[in-house]
Amino acid sequence: MSASVGKWHLGSDNYWPLKHGFDVNVAGHTHGSPSGYFYPYLNPKQPWNPDIPTLDGGEDGEYLTERLTDESIRFIEKNKSSPFFLYLTHYAVHTPIQARKRLIEKYEAKLKTDSSQFNAGYAAMIESVDRSVGRIMKTLARLGLDENTVVIFTSDNGGLSAVTRNHPLREGKGYLYEGGIRVPLIVRWPGKIEAGAVSDVPVIGTDLYPTIAEIAGDKASPGKVVDGKSLMPLLTVNGEWDREDLYWYYPHYSPQAKQPGAAVRSGNYKLIEHYDPPGMELYNLSDDIGEKVDLASKMPDKAAELSKKIHDWLEESGTIMHTDNAAYRP
Repeated sequence: MSASVGKWHLGSDNYWPLKHGFDVNVAGHTHGSPSGYFYPYLNPKQPWNPDIPTLDGGEDGEYLTERLTDESIRFIEKNKSSPFFLYLTHYAVHTPIQARKRLIEKYEAKLKTDSSQFNAGYAAMIESVDRSVGRIMKTLARLGLDENTVVIFTSDNGGLSAVTRNHPLREGKGYLYEGGIRVPLIVRWPGKIEAGAVSDVPVIGTDLYPTIAEIAGDKASPGKVVDGKSLMPLLTVNGEWDREDLYWYYPHYSPQAKQPGAAVRSGNYKLIEHYDPPGMELYNLSDDIGEKVDLASKMPDKAAELSKKIHDWLEESGTIMHTDNAAYRP
């Protein structure tokens, strides 16, 4: 049995989770953020963003992150006697910045003595997600499933610069700098993964599908091209890992960066190729994790080498490339 609980944001109702093979869909629909985090999850000022049509019922004062956790726990309890796959994708932490009052007050007090961050609401939302993870883990332990369940925790992008600092990383969500694309990845699998083990090998989100498929004892879409690479050799320290290059293609004017482009990380070097205006930036992440020193002019051969890698990858992967908007008038 499989369930998608939370954010989906991959198109209209013809593309919602049930159309992608999930047995259960709770709260996944067209929009990527709720109008509000408190029931009934409506904001009259956002008529384009309705309530959550795939989340039935609710009570006054109900908080969305807690409700999604409740739904996930119910799914685990219902399917405790058979294999299950739970895909819990919290809307938090995403705008609008809304959290429980007591948690906001907790971080407002902390900000009086700690200037490393500046938004108490954002911090409170993060704690709500942390608490959710804790509740899920306690549920697995209570049901005797914790020693036989793989738990993967990660994020889809870095923190939004307008409400958090990603120091020492540069910028945040919507950017191709490390603050936008470098995120946590924690995997717990008792008996298979050594507790507390740390790997500094760069991996990418598309690696999760073939990893989960291998864990489940199946091959990822036999006969089809799979973008990612199973992380099993890294997780179990059993096997070889031979990939050096990671690629990102983001030809969009994101609300944050408003700068479409692509990037490649090859070893310790990372090249960002901007499309509008055209330009390239080259960094050595081994000694410049904050991407402060652009080496493109000092190492033109390395920049050209990595630029070619990006172009070759885009062509080989059959990417639908961006095109100029002939109707655009500056």
